[in-house]
Amino acid sequence: MTLTELSVDRGVATVTFANPPRGYMNAAQMQEIDQLADEMTADDAVRVVVFTGGVENVFIRHYDVAEILGFADALQKSGMESDAVFERARAETALSRTFDKVDRMPKPTIAAINGFCQGGGFEFALCCDLRIAEAGDYRIGLPETNVGIFPGAGGTERLPRMIGEARALELILRGRTVGPEEAARLGLVHECVRRPAIERAHELARDLAAKNPRGLADAKAQVKSAACLPLADGLANGRGRFAALVAGDPDAVRLMKEFVASDEDINRRR
Repeated sequence: MTLTELSVDRGVATVTFANPPRGYMNAAQMQEIDQLADEMTADDAVRVVVFTGGVENVFIRHYDVAEILGFADALQKSGMESDAVFERARAETALSRTFDKVDRMPKPTIAAINGFCQGGGFEFALCCDLRIAEAGDYRIGLPETNVGIFPGAGGTERLPRMIGEARALELILRGRTVGPEEAARLGLVHECVRRPAIERAHELARDLAAKNPRGLADAKAQVKSAACLPLADGLANGRGRFAALVAGDPDAVRLMKEFVASDEDINRRR
């Protein structure tokens, strides 16, 4: 059974999560996403990637808790000491590898949130560069403490970086989820729109797809590294990337020449 669907139109890839009836995330689905991430990264025809849900009123409901229980049971029966379990998982898991691929993809990614987006589903959305939520009666957030665990796929790291430690702690410790309008006010998503989220996501994607892909990739890499590098190192990398871009990318030079030769309105879309 295929748990994801892919379509590509004019440089925009749309990946749809399809796992009825509940729309859970599971290991098999993430294996498909892992492979798709590699394919879309390598495909020059793909300029932007949009992720959305294929189950009614669901983006990704959350990770399949029954599968987590199976994982817990297997670890308990393995006889491994807790320190060994910690070190093994700390190195990497299949899920963390997939999430990191999406996070670091050198192409803009957009989560078109069209329904429940909780737990692992919201942690996946946090890996995307832009998050557009559709107005509606559903919840967004990290409710894991309500079932005795905590967000284990990056939510405890990515959410504080986006909305601040104090607000992230309040949401995570309480296991509090919010509607899409409040999610926009708190900064969990960039926009809440009163039309299908996929329409707004495709609108943004078409705009991004028209830009120089190397310029976008370099900008994304710089911003993604800003939180984990000392300022001096980040600034040095920025200088190096900028010089390499203008020295080696003909599209960047062409676009700048067209700008200088035109009315010099840098806000005009080209």
